[in-house]
Amino acid sequence: MFTKIYEKLKKFIGQYYKFLLFLVFLFLICTWELPYVVYKPGGLVNLNDRISIENENIKGSFSMCYVSMMRGTLPALGLSFIFPNWDIRAREEVTVDNGSLDDLITMEKLYYQSSIDNATILAYQKAGQDIEITKTNLNVIYITDAAKTNIQLYDKILEVEGQQVTSLEELKELVNNLKKGDKIKIKVDRQGKIIETESEIYELDGSLKVGISTVLTYEYKTEIPIDVKTKASESGSSGGLMLTLAIYNKLTEEDLTKGQKIVGTGTIDILGNVGEIDGVKYKLLGAEREKAQIFLCPVENYDEALKVKRENKLKIKVKAVKTFDEALTYLKTLK
Repeated sequence: MFTKIYEKLKKFIGQYYKFLLFLVFLFLICTWELPYVVYKPGGLVNLNDRISIENENIKGSFSMCYVSMMRGTLPALGLSFIFPNWDIRAREEVTVDNGSLDDLITMEKLYYQSSIDNATILAYQKAGQDIEITKTNLNVIYITDAAKTNIQLYDKILEVEGQQVTSLEELKELVNNLKKGDKIKIKVDRQGKIIETESEIYELDGSLKVGISTVLTYEYKTEIPIDVKTKASESGSSGGLMLTLAIYNKLTEEDLTKGQKIVGTGTIDILGNVGEIDGVKYKLLGAEREKAQIFLCPVENYDEALKVKRENKLKIKVKAVKTFDEALTYLKTLK
C-alpha cells in the first residue's frame, strides 16, 4: 500500500514540480518579512456595543478609532506605493530597543487594559456613581539594557524591601533613599507565582535607577455592574478619552451624542488629563471614511489633524481637548 502511495506521489511531483516550486516561491515572497511595517487608515469601534451598562436614551455613538498596521511583507510594501496614505516605517521606529513586534503587542495590550481601568474609574467618579479600587497592579513593561536585575517583562511588582508598592513614584522614592550599588529585594507576581527578585541600583544623569518602566492596572468594585468587551486584536492606550465618555454616557440620563456619530482619540489618566497619541492622520482619515461628524483629539495632535483635514478636504469637525471635563463641556453645547 505504502509503495503504491509513494509511486503516485513521485509521479505527481515529477509531473507538476515546476508548479509546486512556483507555489513554494510564492509562499516565501508573501510571508518573508523585511524590517518595516506599513501604516494605513483604520476603522472604528462603536463603544455602545462594548459596554454592558444598558441605556436606551442613547441615539448616537461614541467610537474609538484605530490605526491599521501590516507587517513588512513584500505584498504590503508594494501596495503602499499604490494606495494613498499607506506609509512605510522602519520597524525600529515602532518597537522598543529593536524588540520584536510580539513584545510590542503584549506591551500595548497592557496599556489597553490600563486605559480601560482609568476610563472606568474616572467615568464612575464623574457620574457620581460608587466605585471602590480594591487592588493596584504595577506591571513591568520595559527593562533597560543597563538594568542589573532578574525581574522579567510583565512581572507585577508587589513589594520592595518588604514594603507594598502601588505606583512607580513610590518605587522611585524607595530607590532615592538608597545609594549606587545597593541591592534591593523586589517581590513580584510572575504568572501567578510569587517570586523574590533582586535589582542593583545604578546612577544615570545624576539620578538613581532600577532600570524598569511600569504601567498601572486596577481591580475595582462597582454598584452598577460593568463589563467592557474587548477583542484579542485590540491594544494601546489611545482609546482612553472615548472609553471614558462612552461609559459616562451610559451612566447618566443626558445623551451627550445628541444623535451624532462622535469619534476621537487620546489617552486618559485617572485624573482626567487627555494625552498625546500617535497616528492621528490614519485615525482621522478612518473617521471621515466612516462618515463621523465630530473628531475629538488631544491638543498636542490638533495642528497635525487640521493639516490632514485641509490636505484631504475632509468634512469632519475637529475639536481639541486637554481634559475629560473640557470634552464634556464641549459635548453639552451640541444641539
